[in-house]
Amino acid sequence: MPPPDAATQLFEAQRPRLLRLAYRMLGSLSEAEDVVQDAWLRWQRVDAAVETPAAYLSRIVTRLCLDTMKSARVRRETYVGAWLPEPLFDAAEAPDDADDLTLTLMMALERLSPLERAAFLLHDVFGVGLAEVATTLDRAAPAVRQLAARARRHVEAARPRFPVAQDEADRIAQAFFAASRDGDTAALGRMLADDVVLHSDGGGRVLAFRNPIRGIDRALRLFAGLRRKFGPDWARQVSPVRIDGLPGYISEERGQILQTTALAIEDGRIVAIYIVRNPDKLRHVALMLDAPLPLQ
Repeated sequence: MPPPDAATQLFEAQRPRLLRLAYRMLGSLSEAEDVVQDAWLRWQRVDAAVETPAAYLSRIVTRLCLDTMKSARVRRETYVGAWLPEPLFDAAEAPDDADDLTLTLMMALERLSPLERAAFLLHDVFGVGLAEVATTLDRAAPAVRQLAARARRHVEAARPRFPVAQDEADRIAQAFFAASRDGDTAALGRMLADDVVLHSDGGGRVLAFRNPIRGIDRALRLFAGLRRKFGPDWARQVSPVRIDGLPGYISEERGQILQTTALAIEDGRIVAIYIVRNPDKLRHVALMLDAPLPLQ
């Protein structure tokens, strides 16, 4: 093991990548931080020299995530309403080794088995060699290759066929906020795809739709109803952001409920709306804004 200072420097150099890996595995920023902290504690106890710290730490984090996913899946079976990943905001300038997974693709990963998810993320997203993935998952290389191939088929189906330019996507997000706040069904009708799906995650803590809202007609009635019920100033945008590669914003509802909204856009139309309202998933948002979490 390197001297304490050197060991710390080695770990800290890997921390951002390890945190991204754990978040992509778990869909929870808070759980990812716990996993990386656990990996740090294990790293401190390593006695023998480690030839490749990056591979070794990736192995630890992946295995910790697989253990965490067992209990997480049990919790999600009793989760109230739709489950969405914790919103992760993109940095203004992405690091060179940042991945290109969007929130839509994160949702596709939820349909994979834990081993499929790990094989795909390690091999296809983080560029880990197949032999090292096999060692990490304690599986033969041909089996790992099949795991990654099955996962790839699921995920590729969720990739947008014609990605929209960032400036255009951000413009649509701003226009969507204004139209949804105002209940402007004419403007919304021009922005929403016919088969648009709205997902809302309140976790049983705050009011949210337990099931997805599907189709443009239901979505238009929803936003018109919110405007009639709560008046012209029922929602206020706090900050435009990009959430897991998708355009979106942080907003406040009736001065009480903080939420994030992310939009998946294809061919110039919004095909999916992802709204996170669960206060447990928004604590880091309040910290980022240096504001209390106005939820109770």
